[in-house]
Amino acid sequence: MTTQHETGLDLSRLEEFAGKVAGDQAAAYNAILVYLGDRLGLWSALAALGTASVDELANRSGVTPRYLQEWLSAQAANGYVTYDAATDTFTLPAEHASVVADEASPASLVPGFELIAAVWAAVDKLAHSYTTGQGLPWHEHDPRLFSAVSRFYAIAYRTSLLTEWLPAVDGLVERLESGIRVLDVGCGLGVPTILLAEAFPNSTFVGVDYHHESVRQATAAAVEAGVSGRVRFAAADATSYAGEFDLVLFFDAVHDFGDPVGALAHARRALAPGGQVVAIEPYAEDTLAANLSNPIAAVFYVGSSCLCVPHSISQGGAALGAQAGPEKLTAAFRDAGFADARVATATAYNLVLQAAA
Repeated sequence: MTTQHETGLDLSRLEEFAGKVAGDQAAAYNAILVYLGDRLGLWSALAALGTASVDELANRSGVTPRYLQEWLSAQAANGYVTYDAATDTFTLPAEHASVVADEASPASLVPGFELIAAVWAAVDKLAHSYTTGQGLPWHEHDPRLFSAVSRFYAIAYRTSLLTEWLPAVDGLVERLESGIRVLDVGCGLGVPTILLAEAFPNSTFVGVDYHHESVRQATAAAVEAGVSGRVRFAAADATSYAGEFDLVLFFDAVHDFGDPVGALAHARRALAPGGQVVAIEPYAEDTLAANLSNPIAAVFYVGSSCLCVPHSISQGGAALGAQAGPEKLTAAFRDAGFADARVATATAYNLVLQAAA
């Protein structure tokens, strides 16, 4: 038998870490099933039933009972649902339903599993990028990425955009209420643009994105929301759009650009007199050591490794990453000509940066 002395290993530390990795593997494996529950409507069906047998959930969801038996057993083993052996039924507690079954809930996290599925689908491309140093642009990812990111960030937009982020910029809400021209750069599927149009009927809005399919879906969403008369989406990158605007917005986009300084400088040139730029970015400190004390940084660094940095590199870029921090971000603003750039507010998940022409 090999002893601790012979290997030089601390076996208790080894066992502790092996236990963590085993737990991570179980969680990663179950992430596939959580995503299937979202995709097949199982979470919403179970939430509507509250407590259900396998057959009851099968009748409501249209999923076959044998698969549901195993799926529900896995969710019980992983703590997502509870199991009552006396009645052979499964329950989705209301608190759990807020996280996985109710996308309108501020606590919802289930879109993140669609995002994970999209990243797994790109793993071969990522391996190529990592070994060659080449980038992986947004449009070359699995299409689920686009809807997943939109769903994921929509939760924060609905929760914080009107209540925390905009009020942190002095006078901005009042200007939007009076009526100004607003541009959203890197608009994706247009969720925050449409939310703003619904909230501020006197203002007009333009969203631009280089990804044509996102622009198409955003345009359709504006029609469905009944705001297409004041909202327009167009295909353009962060340095090629035209027009003059009173407010230019960047939602979780500045750190993704290959040339963030160039994108901000172009925004500065597009501002009307008295105009402003506001950028929402993931919360971060200025050093890795400081970020490691923030439990949310784990998700941000993983997402940045798979999405943000590869996209920026694909544009020959700065690759600031999702944990760039206020020092690097405000430096990009200053290099673009915004001498007064500053962090307007910091929340648990976001930084709100503002600058004036």
